[in-house]
Amino acid sequence: MKVSRRTFLSIGSFIVGGAAGTALSPLPWKLTDDLSIWTQNWPWTPMPERGEVSYVNSVCTLCPGGCGISVRKVNDRAVKIEGMKGHPVNDGGICILGLSGLQLLYGPTRIKTPLKRVGEKGQGKFKKISWDEALKEVAEKLGTLRSEGKSHTVACVSGSACGTVPQLLKRLLTVYGSPNFMSVPTMQDAYAVTLKLMHGVDACPGFDVENADFILSFGSGIIEGWGSTVRMFKANSAWQDKKIKVVQIESRMSNTAAKAAKWIPARPGSEGVLALGIAYMMLRDGLYKKEVCDSAAGFEDFRKTVSENYAPENIAAATGIEKETIESLAKEFAGAASPLAICGRGQGHTPGSQYEFMAVHALNALAGNINKAGGVFTVPDPKYIAWAEPELDETAQKGMSSPRIDGAGSETYPHAKSLLNRLPPAILSAQGECPVQALLISEANPCYTLSDTQTVKKAFAKIPFVVSFSSYMDETAQYADIILPNHAYLERLEDAPAYAAGLSKPVIGLSKPVVTPQFDTKHTGDAVIALAKALGDKVAAAFPWESYAACLEETLGDKWKSLNEKCFAVVEESIEAPLQFFKQECKPVFAEGDEKQYPFVLMPYDSIRLANGFIGNTPFLTKTVPDTVLRKNDIFVEINPKSAGGDSLSLREGSAVMLTTPKGSAKVRVHLSEEIMPGVIAIPRGLGHTAYDKYLAGKGINCNELIGPAEDSGSGFDAVWGIRAKLSSVSI
Repeated sequence: MKVSRRTFLSIGSFIVGGAAGTALSPLPWKLTDDLSIWTQNWPWTPMPERGEVSYVNSVCTLCPGGCGISVRKVNDRAVKIEGMKGHPVNDGGICILGLSGLQLLYGPTRIKTPLKRVGEKGQGKFKKISWDEALKEVAEKLGTLRSEGKSHTVACVSGSACGTVPQLLKRLLTVYGSPNFMSVPTMQDAYAVTLKLMHGVDACPGFDVENADFILSFGSGIIEGWGSTVRMFKANSAWQDKKIKVVQIESRMSNTAAKAAKWIPARPGSEGVLALGIAYMMLRDGLYKKEVCDSAAGFEDFRKTVSENYAPENIAAATGIEKETIESLAKEFAGAASPLAICGRGQGHTPGSQYEFMAVHALNALAGNINKAGGVFTVPDPKYIAWAEPELDETAQKGMSSPRIDGAGSETYPHAKSLLNRLPPAILSAQGECPVQALLISEANPCYTLSDTQTVKKAFAKIPFVVSFSSYMDETAQYADIILPNHAYLERLEDAPAYAAGLSKPVIGLSKPVVTPQFDTKHTGDAVIALAKALGDKVAAAFPWESYAACLEETLGDKWKSLNEKCFAVVEESIEAPLQFFKQECKPVFAEGDEKQYPFVLMPYDSIRLANGFIGNTPFLTKTVPDTVLRKNDIFVEINPKSAGGDSLSLREGSAVMLTTPKGSAKVRVHLSEEIMPGVIAIPRGLGHTAYDKYLAGKGINCNELIGPAEDSGSGFDAVWGIRAKLSSVSI
């Protein structure tokens, strides 16, 4: 089968559509089989030998969605990944990142052995060392800092706080004497604070999208990868079949907006204001659930605040949306039997403004659809990790009493559990010795994913000792002093709680090894246990397990057998969530930059074809990116023709321009599009890597180099969604 770029793009989209539950005939499956073979034609991917065919069920951990997968093997070689039928998250579907996971398993970017830095930080120059040497050097460094009374200067950055491996890292820091365990924040963190403030519970949000009958989305990339990619694709298909209305509010017509019943362009940053404008209409016209709200704590103060500040004429001016449209939205939302309002920009990989999350959740509260079919559920943490509290020695107690370097949990930010965005400025603003003397990094790539990445790299370059557990030579691993490479995701045993899937019941997944480890790598859980034992005394005593596998089996307890058989367990737990309305203590966050100097608002956008987390794009995915987004190594900025033809600009399709923000500049090309508001320009997330291989490195720019953090005054989270920018003509 000859596959042209156009054919590949259409098939790539079809795979995702098929993953969403579309009935497929044998022919499309044959096409995907041909694609599977075709993608093995990269020189570093050998063809499988003939042999015994088998299947192994597991859970994909390439994103937080936690989809079940079934991997086809020939002998001990994995040759194809499919979705697992019957799994509660994806039920047989798979996204194109998951489909192309074999390129991560067998690709050239794998770190094959422990490494020690020999060049300057960031140069990526390392030498091979043994595991004994690597673990000894890390243990000695940590031991020295602890003996000097500096245990509080050690920190850890984990891709997630959920699961046994992140909790082992956190436990290590606790018994060692450091409060500085940090995780990469997402919309889940902002939702968690919202549920804490509005319901008084520690919970994650669950969205009953399958039973909602009106969807009001404030910029959520429903089919761009928000929540669980496959689950939301399925939900979107079902909504269309059932004629359920989806309204998408955002400044750029994403794929979600294009598929929605209605796209309403709104001025960037005004989404929370619009939500409270809709609340005004519902309160004014009595369109809210009086039996739920009137007796709720804080309701009268909330009603007064909204009535005094969110009159229709003010909202229309702030959002650019006509008063009649806002009134219509309020009536449709309130009139639905099971309406659902959601937020979290794009794929939800950034926390966003607490103001916006609370305003949107207030609509669900007014509609009375909290913990109701088709609404929002307060989902408890599945408390299966119940280790005994470790005994802390004097050093650990003293270290744990030190303030966190990121300020999370402080008087200023009492509800935030982690504020990774505040780590770089804390390092760079410190006088004298760096406040972080050693940093452990697991399943995270902050030197690529955090806003203002140049500043992040400067901060990381100042940390005397950085240890990475990365399986791949990513941007952050290049700043490490020691790399203790983890097994690849298809080589390791690990629990995988589906905390980001947005399910109304907690689901625990079990990622099982599909193939034996190919290289001299070690499970991060085993490396952490080995380090704890090397540190000795009460640190070692807190880790009584002989191996990570033994720890996991003991931790899962009576769930272990079921998880081994099915790879998932649905936890039947519920949580009471009394409603309490909030006072307007948090404020909207607007784009950085002077409007006169920077006339445009630059917005990043997410695409199902571009991985933008700690995992870089596979060659398969990069091949599917349209040439209006990436052409060879040139990235395109989207701009409305009305903006492109202004007095100071006469831009045509493909014109070369310099894109400048208060944080930096980059050469880009122009893509003219009617599907973006005038005054707004957009570039994708997921490009501009300086690490990985030739299939990804050097292609386009990293939008995070041009966008700085914007700290939310209420939560401390990075509420970034864009930045002011200007364009000027150049030659490329």
